[in-house]
Amino acid sequence: MATSKNKSVNRMSPREKMINLMYIVLTAMLALNVSSDVLNGFSQVQDGLARSNRTITARNQSLYGQLQAFNEKNPEKGKMWLDKGTQVVGETDKLYNFIDSLKFEIVKTADGEDADMSNIRNRDNTEAASIVMLPPQGSGRPGNGKMLRTRIEQYRQFVTSFLDDPEKRKNLETVLSTAVPKERGEEMTKKTWEEYMFDNMPCIAAVTLLTKLQNDVRYAEGEVLNQFLTNVDLGDLRVNLVNAFVVPDSRIVMRGTKYSAQIVLAAIDTTQRPVVYVNGGRLGNSNGIYEVGTSKAGTYDYSGWIEVLGRDGTVTRRDFKSSYTVIDPLATISATMMNVLYAGINNPISIAVPGVPQGSISATMTNGTLTKSGDGWVAHPTKVGAECVISVTAEMDGQRTNVGSTTFRVRKLPDPTPFITYKDANGQVNRYKGGKPFPKNLLMAAPGLDAAIDDEILNIDYKVVSFETVFFDSMGNAIPEVSNGSQFSERQKTAMRRLQHGKRFYISHVKATGPDGITRDISTIEVIVN
Repeated sequence: MATSKNKSVNRMSPREKMINLMYIVLTAMLALNVSSDVLNGFSQVQDGLARSNRTITARNQSLYGQLQAFNEKNPEKGKMWLDKGTQVVGETDKLYNFIDSLKFEIVKTADGEDADMSNIRNRDNTEAASIVMLPPQGSGRPGNGKMLRTRIEQYRQFVTSFLDDPEKRKNLETVLSTAVPKERGEEMTKKTWEEYMFDNMPCIAAVTLLTKLQNDVRYAEGEVLNQFLTNVDLGDLRVNLVNAFVVPDSRIVMRGTKYSAQIVLAAIDTTQRPVVYVNGGRLGNSNGIYEVGTSKAGTYDYSGWIEVLGRDGTVTRRDFKSSYTVIDPLATISATMMNVLYAGINNPISIAVPGVPQGSISATMTNGTLTKSGDGWVAHPTKVGAECVISVTAEMDGQRTNVGSTTFRVRKLPDPTPFITYKDANGQVNRYKGGKPFPKNLLMAAPGLDAAIDDEILNIDYKVVSFETVFFDSMGNAIPEVSNGSQFSERQKTAMRRLQHGKRFYISHVKATGPDGITRDISTIEVIVN
């Protein structure tokens, strides 16, 4: 059979042999191209997981450091939780390092003795993971994959034993699960976990999966350490330090109003109210409320003590002292946008007078208009470069009093930023501002160009009037196309449709009009097609 088949092949003409060889080469090249994209994706995920592992490890070290610090200050309460934390950290490090050794063995099997974890050469090797993680057929040995599964299951049982909250315990059981997914068909359930994870798996994919397992292990460690840190004082109602506290409504009050403060004892027994003395006299209420009138501006000190009856009949006394300041009426005026007003638009303004309700406050403005809007105000200045003054009056005790004024500078709105509006896979609206790859399908779905100021201080939409796109042909010649207002024209859409992966074009000569009525020439966008 083999001999006749070889003779048949030998009877092929040179042209047929050449065509067959070209087909094989082309198929291999196509497979390599597809594989390259997938492998690059795994590399990116691997890098992201490695960064995440470093972050979680640093966070867990901080939590363990807090347990150590608490134990140094209070060994009686902290030692038990530090010992448990030390045990969890030790078991976690053992499993984490074991997984690390498996990752290195897989890369070493794929790349040889000079293997480098940070630069895997044979990422598409599908045999290395199987050789390292799965036992040879008929050997009867468990294999590293089964050992890893056993250790993960033991670790899962170990860490969940420290959690009393069933939701947290269930969450960690899910994170560290070694069950084979059932949704992929009945044939999948016939595989073991290690076969499902590593059989015929490319080298970079197997390394990424193991890094993800390390991430899960570190996450479980952090959850348990955080629980230990919470348990240090959980339900701790013991009182070994009693202090007096003065809680004023405000340390600064306006002349003509009342100063009010609550004087309390920390961790009091509600069945045994403390007795409060201020400036030598006992308060006339059992709630510790201290109130005095304020007739003139200045700073006033007061002091006293709190007495509480203990269970053994002894009286405990704690001294306290505090002060309050009485000020004359004063208005506070502030612009919510960098203390600068912008001409031609509505600027939100906050005006408040301590101790005076909003309904009793009035305000006026020069170089524009000032109107009330809900609990705030809206200033609309007109002339750029000129100052505007906001003056405030308030009604107090039946009289209208001028309580202050503030001068603001008036500036022209800054130029907006052009962008392409699109929706991501989750339906969220995003803005593409150029300079990085942009999926071609999202580009083709975009209707046109928008512009806005969105620098986290201002959030103002502009209307795009017109723009140009500049494409380049194979000879490097620039081909400009004009938009249909703010929308892409059909010629622009056609040019975009022809672009290949990695090509770019520019959106320039963008004109946009803002709420101030000014039409501006704004910046250019570089669009890179992905």
